[in-house]
Amino acid sequence: MSSPEHAPGIPRATYRLQFNKDFGFDDAAVLAPYLAALGVSHVYASPYLRARPGSTHGYDIVSHTELNPELGTAEAYARMVAAFKAHGLSQILDFVPNHMGVGGADNPWWLNVLEWGPDSEFAGWFDIDWETDRLYLRQKILVPFLGDHYGAVLASGGLKLKFDADEGSFAVWAYDTHKLPICPLHYGRILGDKHAELERLSDAFAHLSAFRPHVQRCADELKAELAEHARNDPKLAAAIETALDRFNGASGNLETWARLDELIGDQYWRAAHFRVAADDINYRRFFNINDLAGIRIELPELFDHAHSLIFQLLEDGVLDGLRLDHIDGLLDPKAYCLRLRDKAPRLPYLVVEKILAPHESLRADWNVDGTTGYEFANLVTRLMIDPAGEEVLTRFYAEFTGQDTPFSEIARDCKLRIMENEMASELNVLARDAGRVARSNARTADFTDNVLRRALQQIIACFPVYRTYVDGSAPSDADRRDIDWALAHARRYDTALDPSVFDFLYGLLTCDLIAEPRSGFSRVAVIRVAMRAQQYSGPVMAKGVEDTAFYRYNRLLALNEVGGQPDQFSTSPTAFHYANAERAKRTPHAMLSTSTHDTKRGEDARARLAVLSECAEAWTQRVGAWSRILRAGSSGSPQDTPPDRNDEYAFYQLLLGSWPMELSTGAVPDAPALDLFRQRIEGAMVKAMREAKVHTTWAAPNAAYEDAVLDFIRHALDVSRTNPFLESFVAFQARMAWFGMHNSLVQTVLKLTAPGVPDIYQGAELWDLSLVDPDNRRPVDFAARQKMLACGAKHARDALQIKTFLETWQDGGLKLSLIEAVLQARAALPDLFRGSSYIALNPSGPGAGRICAFARQSGDTWLVVAVALCPSADQAWTDTDIALPAGFESGDWRNILDGSIVCATNASFAASALFATLPVAVLTTQLT
Repeated sequence: MSSPEHAPGIPRATYRLQFNKDFGFDDAAVLAPYLAALGVSHVYASPYLRARPGSTHGYDIVSHTELNPELGTAEAYARMVAAFKAHGLSQILDFVPNHMGVGGADNPWWLNVLEWGPDSEFAGWFDIDWETDRLYLRQKILVPFLGDHYGAVLASGGLKLKFDADEGSFAVWAYDTHKLPICPLHYGRILGDKHAELERLSDAFAHLSAFRPHVQRCADELKAELAEHARNDPKLAAAIETALDRFNGASGNLETWARLDELIGDQYWRAAHFRVAADDINYRRFFNINDLAGIRIELPELFDHAHSLIFQLLEDGVLDGLRLDHIDGLLDPKAYCLRLRDKAPRLPYLVVEKILAPHESLRADWNVDGTTGYEFANLVTRLMIDPAGEEVLTRFYAEFTGQDTPFSEIARDCKLRIMENEMASELNVLARDAGRVARSNARTADFTDNVLRRALQQIIACFPVYRTYVDGSAPSDADRRDIDWALAHARRYDTALDPSVFDFLYGLLTCDLIAEPRSGFSRVAVIRVAMRAQQYSGPVMAKGVEDTAFYRYNRLLALNEVGGQPDQFSTSPTAFHYANAERAKRTPHAMLSTSTHDTKRGEDARARLAVLSECAEAWTQRVGAWSRILRAGSSGSPQDTPPDRNDEYAFYQLLLGSWPMELSTGAVPDAPALDLFRQRIEGAMVKAMREAKVHTTWAAPNAAYEDAVLDFIRHALDVSRTNPFLESFVAFQARMAWFGMHNSLVQTVLKLTAPGVPDIYQGAELWDLSLVDPDNRRPVDFAARQKMLACGAKHARDALQIKTFLETWQDGGLKLSLIEAVLQARAALPDLFRGSSYIALNPSGPGAGRICAFARQSGDTWLVVAVALCPSADQAWTDTDIALPAGFESGDWRNILDGSIVCATNASFAASALFATLPVAVLTTQLT
């Protein structure tokens, strides 16, 4: 990959910070001493370029060339940079190259396109289909931001014409939120002739076309003149208000809005109900989110403009690297990454947000350092899952819920649903463009758009990866393999289609149609359709699988994670070692994540849920009993009363996984302590139900079903009465929390020592039992963490301190201590952790199957990492040993986690010595 082993700027470890209006630059600056003391080398910052006001995440960027003013001034940013540098911290920035925030009144590019349509200088920077088959949208942009039908909103006064006295411009405002500019060529219709000066300006605006190609510049000059007159002439200003009154009617009387309706009909935009987007949207979106519009970052002029500030920050040494958001949304990710490297020679570290299928590898020719680590999060989760529990959990899930459909079929059905509903318009456009290619050649001219749509839908539903990367050259072996797979399965699912349509689409998607000269097909058209299909398949996978199927298939929620495969139950230590060795060889600086702003559950919630695989029989017995208790008083058939069994089963897992550590005492908590947690669970359950799209959806919420489920939750967590469910639950949960804590330590140590760059999500240095966003973006109590770290630093790291941490394990101090210990070791021995060496170690004896161990080497320095799996099992380690790498016979090693000295004899460690106190050990030959 791109970065040499010891290149400066490669992070030792990162710490993710989520910036928003309540956590800005000065807040981050205050954390510099704490983060340095913790041991990270880089702050990994969420997007902090200018976003829409009130943005909680920064991904709805409206200007790439400005810092977000809600986070602080330029001076505040400089103070943050200085504080980081003073404490030896560098930065990695999360950058958004795929889309921008639109709607509202904040994106000047978008507003200009709405104002001038295809003539806007920014029209080509967005991915807009100006020649749509929808005749009423020709040369217009659909603006699907209305909460009701257009006529209803118009009649209610939800659309009003207003004058901006500062700009001298007119716009229709939807709900006083969304600005929809009026084209200046129509200002004359508004200004009228009732005032002499307005009549003159009206005539000037009406004849702007005479000044092509300088129409927009002349229009700006006239606007400025109009604004000046409005400021200085009260009569003229009053005349403008009178003119507006002619367009704005009476609320509830549609006929009085006819003049405004006529004016709107002549604009370059068409305001519509948000549901219209599914069928008629004619701009590329981020997934199916209407107010995030895709941009054509492949255009050189847009690329240079959008990266100008980033390049300056890299050149100034403020940034050491970038994390590229949603790389699969780009037309050509490889070309983008190579251009980025070429244009930014001082870019030492570059990682991409990319979800890899189990059989898929990151493309080596992209010249990036790796992914952001979703695959590691799922790998370590599956390592902690006991394969012995699969049969019991699978059987019980089918019996309890009545669902036995394989996950692969659920995923396919969900992808088909997304293409039939939320993303139907994009599929229609893709089929239309494929039809145009087909009709350009006599041999394929009879393939209709409808037939091509059906076939494309089946192919995309069967794709085994998010997307391929065909670019007009010969497809890679990986791309051809995945297209072969999709076509083969699609043919079997729709046998009514003539097989020749699949043959044609295979040639189109692989670009084989133009492999030979004089093919009869346009090279430009074929490549365009193939690349657009790739841009479409990724969002379909994301929305169909992660945001739908993951909420329908609830066998074990620990597996339903971003980038995960819920039907792959567990991973053996051998497979874990193989994945680590491959990463060490191919992407030694890839990011390793276990919690992010996008994960469905916090890392420690997943670690706790993994324990269910070890206690499957006990778990299933309790779920059956809990259901009977909670449904005992329901009216009608318990089976038919909300929640359905699938939602109910998800609820029990969410409750168990995220139950707060401070409440994990085995006793029923009091109402105040439980109330905040209940609200979080309710929010997560509503999101899960709507994402599943079975009983309710975001677009059409089923209030009756949702309310019934919320009543079920409140009944389950009611402490105002004797509650047999809660009494049973807290006793079981306390045991699971203890075992889950052991798993969390295993997960933490593996992330910090495996090949790659470990990332700590904000706050996750203590227990992270978060639910899905927005729960995982709650404010972090950094003061408590700083105090805990400072307190721990005052004591020697020894067995006594570890014992103290274990006695108070609920506060998270133990996890924090281990993180600090390993990060300090990474700082002291950087070559050992940056190197690509990785040696799997072989345990032997009765407990060998419950141990994962490996070694890493740099010169004469060695590191051995060993973790104990299956914490609920008998932890007697009699006659169980871990063999050392060749060349070691005996000697003393230091366990950096507690400072103890462990002796190796007969070229091995005794497991009983390594795991005497903790289920993890990190040993080094460096004894000082």
